[in-house]
Amino acid sequence: MAATPAEYIRHHLQNLTFGQHADGSWGLAHSALEAKQMGFIAIHVDTMCWSIITGVLFLWIFRKFARNFSIDKPGHVQSVVEIIFEFVNNSVKTSFHGRNSLIAPLSLTVFCWIFMMNLMDLIPVDFIPYLVFEKPGIAHYMKIVPTTDVNATFGMALSVFALFLYYSIKVKGLGGFIAEIAFHPFGKKLFFVNIPLETISLLSRPLSHSLRLFGNMFAGELIFLLITALLPFWIQWLLSVPWAIFHILVITLQAYIFMMLTIVYLSMAHSSSQH
Repeated sequence: MAATPAEYIRHHLQNLTFGQHADGSWGLAHSALEAKQMGFIAIHVDTMCWSIITGVLFLWIFRKFARNFSIDKPGHVQSVVEIIFEFVNNSVKTSFHGRNSLIAPLSLTVFCWIFMMNLMDLIPVDFIPYLVFEKPGIAHYMKIVPTTDVNATFGMALSVFALFLYYSIKVKGLGGFIAEIAFHPFGKKLFFVNIPLETISLLSRPLSHSLRLFGNMFAGELIFLLITALLPFWIQWLLSVPWAIFHILVITLQAYIFMMLTIVYLSMAHSSSQH
């Protein structure tokens, strides 16, 4: 454990990073400074691993439900999955005003995957890192909540943005998409005003989409770290448990918001405007 609360918090906010060292060799970063020096071409190993683990777990649970589906004797897992399915399906029906069979399964995947990644925040901050084998000379870094890494949230937001651009051009045509940017909201005569405004609005979508999820989850994790670093053990439980119970609402709400923004953006891509 770090010697001071500040060192403890900084240590737990550092990702396990793999990249190229200053001497040209490749490997894991031994300190936050080494991770910073690796620059853009580096991989947060913990973010990648836990994202894949939670994604595979989501697929396994839903595959098991699909294979063991029973109308007469539904199990507990099936009941929960059916509730989630109906919830997402109703959200799509309410907010998506086009025809695309991809939207419902995409929304279900986004909601469940982000919820499971967020749920990792309820595991005690030191539990899993202490289970990881620590090689000599390698710092014990391990962030288990992928959504507290802006690279993960921004990557998901960029994927949604790519789909938005694809369906905007597919549905409206390239000319229609450009016209929507050039002639909205003030008409053709003020296209020189419309283009900067619409371009900023367009580019801000993946930023707001990603930073909203990242900011809320990062703040929640930081509060857990502050409780652990600054308070005696017996007081930690008095504060951590109520915060964890409240944080369940935050976890669910952030997954829901990300899903709803995905649905709304793709609905906008499928809508046709007359200019």
